[in-house]
Amino acid sequence: MSSDPTAGKDPRTVRTRGRLRDALLAECAGRPLEEVSVSSVVRRAGVGRATFYLHYEDLQALAVDACAEVVRDAVEAVHAFEGLPDPALPPSALAAFFTSVAAHTDLYRGLLHTGGSGPLGELLHRELRTRSRLERERAGAPHSDMADSAVAAVFTGVFADWIHGLISAEPDALSRQVWRLVISIHRIFGPPSR
Repeated sequence: MSSDPTAGKDPRTVRTRGRLRDALLAECAGRPLEEVSVSSVVRRAGVGRATFYLHYEDLQALAVDACAEVVRDAVEAVHAFEGLPDPALPPSALAAFFTSVAAHTDLYRGLLHTGGSGPLGELLHRELRTRSRLERERAGAPHSDMADSAVAAVFTGVFADWIHGLISAEPDALSRQVWRLVISIHRIFGPPSR
């Protein structure tokens, strides 16, 4: 299976969707999603309104698609380690991820509500839960739906609250704190003590 999300797709569709995603991100650079219109996005993308609706149901669907990369980046950052993870040393990709999201925080705030709800939160939670399960299998840890849900909920909730300013921490400090939480969850649901 290819990790390229554009594999096997019509190049025109890929181009059009890319232009619409870029246009939305540009429109949201200086204002929240609630203030952006389909008209402004299609004008910036250079496509017709009908073309927009061929690809997306509404602006929120486009925004979730445009933010899918942040979800992939978050999932990869949490799992960017080899061997046994060191609880005191988070993957450098985790701090880099928190640093990188600053460019589009207004957009993320509109899709990721406090506590981790909202369309971006639901997508992030689902992807983190799936990846947690796969990583536990790969590491030979026992299956635990509870651990997978807890990792996804903790990361998504903390990330959302940080984006909304409810948690005050620099990216490096936040990555260390989140990392300790994630590692603690996996340890709690690890193999039983002998």
